[in-house]
Amino acid sequence: MSNEGKMNLLNFADPKIKTLHVTWFAFFLTFVVWFSHAPLLVFIKEAFDLTSAQVKALLILNVALTIPARIIVGILVDKFGPRIIYSGLLISSSVICMGFAMADSFEQLALFRFLLGFVGAGFVIGIRLVGEWFPAKQVGIAEGIYGGWGNFGSAAAAMSLPTIAYAFGGDDGWRYALGLTGIIAGLYGFFFYTMARNTPKGSTYFKPKKSGGLEVTSKKDFYFYLLMNIPMYIALGVLAWKLSPSGVNLFTSQVMYLMWIGLVVLFFIQVNSIWRVNKENLTKGVADIEKYDFKQVAILDVAYFVTFGSELAVVSMLPLFFLETFEGLDPVKAGLLASGFAFMNLVARPTGGWFSDKFGRRKSLMIFIGGLAVGYSVLSQVDGGWLIPLAVIATMCCSFFVQAGEGAVFAIVPLVKRRMTGQIAGMAGAYGNVGAVTYLTVLSFVDYSTFFMVIAASAAVIFFAVMFLNEPKGHMAEVNEDGTVELIDVN
Repeated sequence: MSNEGKMNLLNFADPKIKTLHVTWFAFFLTFVVWFSHAPLLVFIKEAFDLTSAQVKALLILNVALTIPARIIVGILVDKFGPRIIYSGLLISSSVICMGFAMADSFEQLALFRFLLGFVGAGFVIGIRLVGEWFPAKQVGIAEGIYGGWGNFGSAAAAMSLPTIAYAFGGDDGWRYALGLTGIIAGLYGFFFYTMARNTPKGSTYFKPKKSGGLEVTSKKDFYFYLLMNIPMYIALGVLAWKLSPSGVNLFTSQVMYLMWIGLVVLFFIQVNSIWRVNKENLTKGVADIEKYDFKQVAILDVAYFVTFGSELAVVSMLPLFFLETFEGLDPVKAGLLASGFAFMNLVARPTGGWFSDKFGRRKSLMIFIGGLAVGYSVLSQVDGGWLIPLAVIATMCCSFFVQAGEGAVFAIVPLVKRRMTGQIAGMAGAYGNVGAVTYLTVLSFVDYSTFFMVIAASAAVIFFAVMFLNEPKGHMAEVNEDGTVELIDVN
């Protein structure tokens, strides 16, 4: 690896490269475990004689816990370090995954699927770890490789698990396939703990002064931060509504109302926690050298809302879109055509990070979100009169801008405030899930064309928001535990 931003990914003697590979594979496994049920639903539905409503409930439950989990894990990783948190996440997800594989009722399936939403927070941990190991000139492409290869885990699960289930044979083949993913994740958790280190030798792992919320440096940012938390609670409220009799009927309306009351109580508990973390800063003030603009975090949140949020939503509906739009397709062919969207992660996300490193953070993000808006506008025009290859090309072109935009977002996240990278990544990641809930809720009320146009319109709005992003430059200041100030290059 050179100082000019080039890196040799086969140079395992370089501790940075070894750490990158060890970390992206951990993320890859979390996505395999998180989405392991999707390609096996046909077996699970038959084994438990599930209704369509129950299948939809499992899909919703799989993402419900991820929104708060990414916030919580972001706090934990900043406080305790990525090494122990990633290991713990992999080992605990192994146990939950095997619990899902051994379930003997729908209620047990629902419980373990809900708990497995927590593994979706694994992404946040690696963002902090990779950010610690790579300099600013390389952090974009490094985070892109981490995110792109990690996200590929869902595609790998789709391609491999049905074959594994058939290989084991019998009615319980799907259980063995799921259990195997859990065992591998657990074993890798121990391996990760032995191989990973929080920082390069001689570097300091900066921690927040207090835990429980992001530190902000002005009263304006304090209120802005509180405001930015509200959409996450609204998204959780919408998920509760979709699981009520108004949606898939998993529980009663009374339970939904109790959950809504609980979310309001939790919001005020969080407000109190955020005030406790920031009381000293807001009453006594902060040295100019330590100040940062929360606006940066907010813009990255909404950018990830439209990039990763739209990806999760589109991946969920694209096979059905192809199946219903083009005559003569069977579910297998429709799934294969739609898989191109997820496959682009391998190239697009690292490209977005590299582009951000080389050509500027704000400009790159604007280009990708602008391209995303155009891409979804084109998809809104796809109908049965299109040639199928042309529709697939349009899908993959749109997907490139979506996932390159994700890479560009997380090329910036580690450059905002090092000691809070986990929390910033957690909040941005949670906003990605909020985006997915928002777009899928829209889809439940409109046709496919309108759905794509809604994403395009929201991307156009966020494009203008990104214009107000400050280009990271110069140095960020971090305070060591002994009180000395260290400057970190962000150029």
